[in-house]
Amino acid sequence: MKFDNGKVKDVQIAYIGGGSMYWAKNLIADLALDDQLSGTVRLYDLNYAKAKSNEKLGNSVSDYAEAKSKWTYKAYETIKEALTGADFVFISILPGTFNEMYSDVHEPEKYGVYQSVGDTVGPGGLVRALRTIPMYVEFAQAIERYAPDAWVFNYTNPMTLCTRTLYEVFPKIKAFGCCHEVFGTQGLLARMLGDLEGIEGVHRSEIKVNVLGINHFTWLDHATYQGTNLFPLYRQFVEKYYEEGYENKKDAWVTNTYTAANRIKFDLFKRYGLIAAAGDRHLAEFMPPWYLKDQDTIRKWKFSITTVQSRMDKHVETEQWYNKLISGEEKLPLKHSGEEEVRQLKGLIGIEEFVTNVNLPNTGQMKGVPMGAVVETNAVFSSDSLRPVIAGELPVEVNNLVLHHILNQETTLKAALSKDKHLAFLAFVNDPLVRIDRDRAEELFHNMLTNTKNYLPGWRL
Repeated sequence: MKFDNGKVKDVQIAYIGGGSMYWAKNLIADLALDDQLSGTVRLYDLNYAKAKSNEKLGNSVSDYAEAKSKWTYKAYETIKEALTGADFVFISILPGTFNEMYSDVHEPEKYGVYQSVGDTVGPGGLVRALRTIPMYVEFAQAIERYAPDAWVFNYTNPMTLCTRTLYEVFPKIKAFGCCHEVFGTQGLLARMLGDLEGIEGVHRSEIKVNVLGINHFTWLDHATYQGTNLFPLYRQFVEKYYEEGYENKKDAWVTNTYTAANRIKFDLFKRYGLIAAAGDRHLAEFMPPWYLKDQDTIRKWKFSITTVQSRMDKHVETEQWYNKLISGEEKLPLKHSGEEEVRQLKGLIGIEEFVTNVNLPNTGQMKGVPMGAVVETNAVFSSDSLRPVIAGELPVEVNNLVLHHILNQETTLKAALSKDKHLAFLAFVNDPLVRIDRDRAEELFHNMLTNTKNYLPGWRL
């Protein structure tokens, strides 16, 4: 990297999963809209043709009149080429195909087990982890070999186990997991200020929060706006909207399966007195089947199962639009994605120091959970440094819920690394959503592993 009058040039970013039609375009736009950084994005993907497409798209965007910086995009056929010389590494992949995802989400429904997302916990999250962990073992080994000093940004789910695997394989890696779910809750609190206090135009970054928990099961025990404690106001907000829910657009959850009315978030506040800082679709999967008992219960809580068919339909639409971008028939709109990767880059480079939530191994920032377990808390970004902020400890009744999943994820990691089917099954039946008898659970587990066997090399199924 080269520093020149407050600008940093020749930043080298390796992007594993660089053939993406989704996150890649957000990254391309975010980088183009910043005027302090420039350099090269080195794209690596198992589908080299897709990486070449993003090379073309990224280079075309750099020529847009409204682009504030020029980045060079280059596709590489090997991970070695992409990583060698990289200052930063981004990992954002889809572990498997829609066939495996369909099994993750919908095979359990045959046994009365429902999941709204199926990518973090629950039977689907566990099986997804089993096929993702071997990939992350290879990524960690490659990073240790070719870019040991690079900072690694992980965006793939299951976030906790992907990040945990990187550290298990390469303990000295400088990696962290990035998720925007807390941002959404800060945004909700900003809208609450408008609704109850008439304070409009508050940006979510103005809501200061203390974050504790694990990815997609994060909690806030402190939230302020300009020094004012927001918990009393949130209690009023919950009482006002508990039954009908609160959305940007009324009943959006009915037609958009990626949204919810926040009723689960409100219910968890009434139960535990803390603000659950993730979307309802994720929160529901960490609890017993209070919210996912059956389709009627799901509708009652005003959220939906994000079906794999809906994802496939979205994929077709995205691919059609993406092809128009690649051909030049349409231009990529340059707008900020809402992610923080550019600001995080600047923090680690030393341009600015700031605090945000990330997923890191526990070195004492969160009490009441094992050291080394990956937790989500705030951390300080500064020059070549990421320092966790002491977050404290969750109340026992909430910590028990979080700890249950941490220990289960540790069992899942051990099972994946040792290819131990029995150990994986013990984690499977220990998930709060798997409330079926053992024989049926064994049958479901066997079916799900069989459906994802192409991604389980060396397993005896």
